[in-house]
Amino acid sequence: MLLKERIQIFIVMKWTAVFFILLCLLTLTAFSKTPRNLLQKQANEQAVKEALVHREKWVTYPLYTDRAGWDRFLGTNRPEIISNGEKYLNYEWQVVTASDYLEFSRSGSRVIMEEPYNKNLNAISSLFLAEMAEGKGRFMDQLINGVFAACEMTSWSLSAHLSIQLKNKRFPDHNQQIIDLVAGDVGSTFSWIYFFLNKEFDKADPLIAQRLKYEIQRRILDPYMNVNHFWWMGFEIRPTQVVNNWNVWCNSNVLQAFALMEEDRDKLAKAVYKTMQSVDLFINYNKDDGACEEGPSYWGHAAGKLYDYLQVLSDITGGKISIFNEPIIKNMGEYISRSYVGNGWVVNFADASAKGGGDAPLIYRFGKAVNSKEMQSFAAYLVQQKKEDLQVTGSRDMFRTLQSIAYNKEISTITPALPASPYTWYPQTEFCYIKNKTYFFAAKGGFNNESHNHNDVGTFSLYVDTIPFFIDAGVGTYTRQTFGSERYNIWTMQSNYHNLPMINGVAQQFGAEYKSRNVSFNAATKKFSLDISGAYNQEAAVKNWQRSYILSEKALTIEDAFDLTAVKEPTSINFLVAAKPAIDKEGIVIIEKNNQKVALHYSNNIFNVFADTITLEDKRLSNVWGSEVYRVRLVVKKPQLKGKYTYTITKAGM
Repeated sequence: MLLKERIQIFIVMKWTAVFFILLCLLTLTAFSKTPRNLLQKQANEQAVKEALVHREKWVTYPLYTDRAGWDRFLGTNRPEIISNGEKYLNYEWQVVTASDYLEFSRSGSRVIMEEPYNKNLNAISSLFLAEMAEGKGRFMDQLINGVFAACEMTSWSLSAHLSIQLKNKRFPDHNQQIIDLVAGDVGSTFSWIYFFLNKEFDKADPLIAQRLKYEIQRRILDPYMNVNHFWWMGFEIRPTQVVNNWNVWCNSNVLQAFALMEEDRDKLAKAVYKTMQSVDLFINYNKDDGACEEGPSYWGHAAGKLYDYLQVLSDITGGKISIFNEPIIKNMGEYISRSYVGNGWVVNFADASAKGGGDAPLIYRFGKAVNSKEMQSFAAYLVQQKKEDLQVTGSRDMFRTLQSIAYNKEISTITPALPASPYTWYPQTEFCYIKNKTYFFAAKGGFNNESHNHNDVGTFSLYVDTIPFFIDAGVGTYTRQTFGSERYNIWTMQSNYHNLPMINGVAQQFGAEYKSRNVSFNAATKKFSLDISGAYNQEAAVKNWQRSYILSEKALTIEDAFDLTAVKEPTSINFLVAAKPAIDKEGIVIIEKNNQKVALHYSNNIFNVFADTITLEDKRLSNVWGSEVYRVRLVVKKPQLKGKYTYTITKAGM
């Protein structure tokens, strides 16, 4: 054999071996990321068809004409619901103008379009509930006026969501109907209205109910079945794209609309199965630990909407298609109870607010479905904290409204309690909560392309006696900038306004590649540790930055062990705090809030200390924190390539 031939054979064998190795690696990778597809494993399209029950069987609420049934169902809620509806008997229906829609592209304001639209939708819901409660036809004409006004709109979607349109992104396109969060809400609520009142509408004129059915068909049912390009469906997802609350929020609404409106069993089965395929993508995206990377105030729109979807799916299939026994579903539910600090405060990573405990009736129903005593007791606790009866008023989420009424009495029989666990560790999402009698500590790892991300890998919050001291500001009022290319120009989205270092003058960067490393949690020592260097780009010149948090009964100790490749400018260790810091004493920063004092101890030999005042002009922020928050900056005096910094936070007197 010639040398040339031997070389050729060798090359072929070499690349064959390389190809085989790559194939094995790809196979292993694919296997390790095998999608759960929990819903599709429950049933295929044919099984869905066989399991479907007629809507008169799965809808357990009384028919409109069953007045005694509605009196029993509403109970003590009936007078309040009627009274709320009476407020809208002379309501002047708002016109959402063309310029209201255009304002979003002009100034970035969403509110100008959303405010009149939401007023109309709240009026419709309130009038509908009032008519169901009273049953005398007194609210019928005004309800028809509202439904008719909505049917005359070119689109049911918000101005901020018109980017879903294939062509024109600035103005509602009469050539195409899109499904966003609000269009879905309207479609599902209008489906409930049609289900209960279509015969009553016929008494006024048959064209009214016909028109309503026609609009639900062309705006919700047909678009859902005829296209796959709505990003929230997940069918045309890009590798770096997240599957967030939009998926289950929209699918929940769509499922209700089909279940209430579609009379063809084959078409209904096909639609239901498509929603199952889409929702599976949301469940697949979420980690086994069940944490909501969007934060507690988004839980109701994410895991909470997943519950709504799964409950409707179970109802319309007579319980034959149900995954409430899956551990991940229970984990997703209990995230909301574990994230509660106390006194109305919650852990608020990402765009979540630090205020609020959650929707008690929703939490209770979810807890009951997954057999979580913790969630049920937490829901009862939230009701107890309000010190008033559960209120039921107009909401464009009609399924939740009706469900809340159904379970109000039951919640009152549950013993209120908060979760007793001293810590909660979410190993896949990399959230860590630790609490004791004095402190509630929360920190996160993760990556900087999570849904509603803030470029905040490694940040923490600390509450002392349920009072917020070291905080995450949250997010201001949503505008075009919030979800556009300028998002990270907003200060609340930047790592240098979180409890993190600005290394060599460089903040963390946006992107899935900017993430934590070497993350660990030791339950025995209550220590959470991670390398945050991967969240910074090359300009930061950081090889390793291992941050560790240790919470004891007396203090939170923070340690930064670092290794830099260059020193460019002094590193700043930033802390965002909820009250004005006093920095007049060397080595100690005193923060006082609600007659409670907390001290941040640092080395005066290593750092210069500065305090910045951040004025909050946005009401969404000032409603939580007041008119100002503050940033403490510990700036290194003599920068070094390698070393260790330690800071301790204590309650005064401990």
